Amino acid sequence: MKYAEMTAVELKNVSRDETLVILPIAAVEQHGPHMPTATDEIICTAVAEQVEQRLKESLLLLPTLWLGASQHHLRWGATLTTRVENYETLLCEICETILNDGFRRVLILNGHGGNIAPMQISLRRLQVQYRNCQLMAASYWSIAEAEIAALMEGECKTVGHACEAETSLVMHLRPELVRESKIENFDDYALDLVDGVYLCNDMYQRTQKGATGRPDLASAGKGEQMFSVICDRVVEVLQRLGHAPLPTLDGGFAEG
Repeated sequence: MKYAEMTAVELKNVSRDETLVILPIAAVEQHGPHMPTATDEIICTAVAEQVEQRLKESLLLLPTLWLGASQHHLRWGATLTTRVENYETLLCEICETILNDGFRRVLILNGHGGNIAPMQISLRRLQVQYRNCQLMAASYWSIAEAEIAALMEGECKTVGHACEAETSLVMHLRPELVRESKIENFDDYALDLVDGVYLCNDMYQRTQKGATGRPDLASAGKGEQMFSVICDRVVEVLQRLGHAPLPTLDGGFAEG
């Protein structure tokens, strides 16, 4: 079910306890010399829509929030953003409208690394008021971490920024938007986690050209395989979590 394509009457008849509401969130920001600024939105929306097609009886898909927390990309330009604290509040307010309408299962499905901390904090803020609701958040790559790693050829086996994984996925989903002549080996980026310590540097400090990893190893075929295993894994996880018992105010669980 797609929220934006339904009428108010149709939405009123959707089960509040049993339906899992998905809010896809992404970003529009610079993605190096070879990738479109909408990379995160393209991938996250495609995953969310494929999952909705397979779980449409039990899943209600909200429109993708394309605006992300991208202040750490601003020095590269070609980036749209909101302040982190504003983004946290925006996520809270969107989810509140769903929760106040009676829905009790909400998942934020993320497609941009800069959104991870804000989405988790947002759920912490919401949980104080909605203790009897199932509040969840995940990046598509964290759900399918092992499956993605198995397809990566470069030394880095995780999703980075305009990297082997993202480039392959967009080559599959929107090949006309990839500037293949501009693809290079961008494996000279600085890590943001060293010996368990998080280093808070922006992307201008971390990369030479605004991209990371080995997009030179990307291909549309790899992207097709990756998209398939990501969607399979997300569907598998949501089928399980979407039917889990709902939390109760006394700390136990009630059947959904």
